[in-house]
Amino acid sequence: MLKVRVIPCLTIKDHKLVKSVRFRDHRNIGNYVAAVRVFNARDVDELIFLDLDAGKRGIERWIVEAVTKECFMPVTLGGGVKTVEDVQLLLSAGADKVAMNSAVLECPRLIAEASRRYGSQCVVVSIDVRMVHAGWRVFTHGGSADGGKDAVSWAKEVEDLGAGEILLNSIDLDGTMEGYDTELIRAVADAVRIPVIALGGAGIPGDCVKAVQAGASAVAAASMFQYTQVTPNVIKRALADVGFPARIG
Repeated sequence: MLKVRVIPCLTIKDHKLVKSVRFRDHRNIGNYVAAVRVFNARDVDELIFLDLDAGKRGIERWIVEAVTKECFMPVTLGGGVKTVEDVQLLLSAGADKVAMNSAVLECPRLIAEASRRYGSQCVVVSIDVRMVHAGWRVFTHGGSADGGKDAVSWAKEVEDLGAGEILLNSIDLDGTMEGYDTELIRAVADAVRIPVIALGGAGIPGDCVKAVQAGASAVAAASMFQYTQVTPNVIKRALADVGFPARIG
């Protein structure tokens, strides 16, 4: 059994490290380069870094390189990816994987093109989900637009197109620290064979355990690592205590 990965997620807006609640009210919480250095010191498995403004202004290479220069663990970069050339830009600037979201709803073949050119292991499709009328709907453009897809169906589609991983984010639980949407995780993980990274809602180590029990291959978190004393190694020990393999530093 592969080791469960524990992944801090950093988001920036207006060139500042921010944290949202349900994709709204983005609060400035510090300097993103300093945060990367902190997680380097904590020997995390991977890092996810998302630029929330890049979709409007374009990808700024200097931001990407400021992160990758300080990042000594695998890093997934996302935000503003609209073309295969954007994928190439991020990979050439030091990304190990590239996360795509809104653009692939509008142009699904981008997943296949990126996977064919760079390998599926580089392609992460981020799926932002909100519960609408008792169903899980995919939302795009920072949670502001209904993408017209059922979350489970879309997860199957992106796998068929060549995605290597799914970053599954609950908009309803984002920033609440009330726990992951384990029913959503289970539904998606049962429907696909590729790894599912759970994001949105982690507040305590037990939330991460429940996400993995529901089928997540990795757990990502932001608020828990920014606002509490919980570290990635604490999460890994909690996972190991119930029998899930984890790389404990």
